[in-house]
Amino acid sequence: MQEGRVELAVEGQKLAGTLLKPDAPVPGFLFVHGWGGDQEEDLGHAEEIARLGCVCFTFDLRGHAGSDAGREEVTRQDGLNDVRTAYDFLASQPLINGDAIGVIGTSYGGYLSALLTQDRPVRWLALRVPALYPDADWDTPKALLNKDGVRAYREHIRAPGDNRALAACEAFEGDVLIVESGADDRIPTEVILSYQAAFKRASSFTHRIIPGASHALRDPADQRVYATILINWLEEMVRASRRSYR
Repeated sequence: MQEGRVELAVEGQKLAGTLLKPDAPVPGFLFVHGWGGDQEEDLGHAEEIARLGCVCFTFDLRGHAGSDAGREEVTRQDGLNDVRTAYDFLASQPLINGDAIGVIGTSYGGYLSALLTQDRPVRWLALRVPALYPDADWDTPKALLNKDGVRAYREHIRAPGDNRALAACEAFEGDVLIVESGADDRIPTEVILSYQAAFKRASSFTHRIIPGASHALRDPADQRVYATILINWLEEMVRASRRSYR
């Protein structure tokens, strides 16, 4: 904690004060929402993490909420470019420790977050119900991908050599959290197992299942469980990182 004496002038009088602010640099966290979602679903979690003395950034992917472009036009490359741009903005903030940036992605956002680790330094990676897509048709708009083909692809365990997102996970050396929904009708267990097997070099790996939870966590009780899992894990990660650079 940095502490400094301050003098303020008001109507010809002097006020004595003390300014306290967190030691720079501080950790930063980027949130990436799922397909069809928006940043509103992440704001509550971001506020909780900000209270830990971190800088957080939420945003809307192209084709969603307040961002430009029609959703039917957006490709996975566009989504990855959006996430890269958002990461670079967060990393450019004055207080940010460039070696302590985490990414929290949900579903499609989890898939993009995994890909991001290929070309941006990420220390912590939290993935809730991460989606997985075949590499084929990369430049086809996301909304126009063959849904039956994607569903069939997810029903088999995939190896890093067959999927660029899993290849990124195989090379990742940071800390990982995966949260699975017990009653997910979109992300079968095979997808979670594929991600889990890919993180061979991770510094730590945590896997949690929310029993009976839907993909979108429609039940408020399940949302609270997820919030507790995420905040507790991130608090542990942040505390450990601060001990390492004291």
